[in-house]
Amino acid sequence: MGDTLITVIAIGLAAVLMFVFPLMTMSDRTDDVSQLTVQTATTEFVDNIRSTGKITPDAYSSFIQNITATGNSYDVEIEVQVLDENPGKKTSQTERDKIGENVYYSIYTSQILDVIEPETGTPKNYNLKEGDIVSVNVRNTNQTMSQQLKNFFYTVTGNNTYTIAASAAGFVTATGN
Repeated sequence: MGDTLITVIAIGLAAVLMFVFPLMTMSDRTDDVSQLTVQTATTEFVDNIRSTGKITPDAYSSFIQNITATGNSYDVEIEVQVLDENPGKKTSQTERDKIGENVYYSIYTSQILDVIEPETGTPKNYNLKEGDIVSVNVRNTNQTMSQQLKNFFYTVTGNNTYTIAASAAGFVTATGN
């Protein structure tokens, strides 16, 4: 009876070592490749916006297509901080003749998508000007195979966590027309 129990335990342990750990390792590598792909696509998208000064419908749809090609779904957040230059405005700070400071106001994803992907009408470019700041944050919204395996064996990650994330930001260097 004792030998049979040890044999069953040994077979179970061998199955785990031969199948489960390689599967977990491969799923982790898949997440690593997805992470690299999403980070590269996000950086290229932001660099394109920075150098051209505009967010085009084609560039946005190409970006979304590139990141969803990894087989995951993503939440994309775009924020544009528009430079509101008001050089003639006087301020009530310590110096009486000091010219006003530059102020940024933010435009978010939904406002940008209303311009580049409207529900009715034709898509338009979202034009920026030199000095504006653009930032893009991407997170996966689905559970990857690696997350599911870790949840099953370790209970390490929760249902609302993400493993694939990327962000990029920078100053716009050209005015879009």
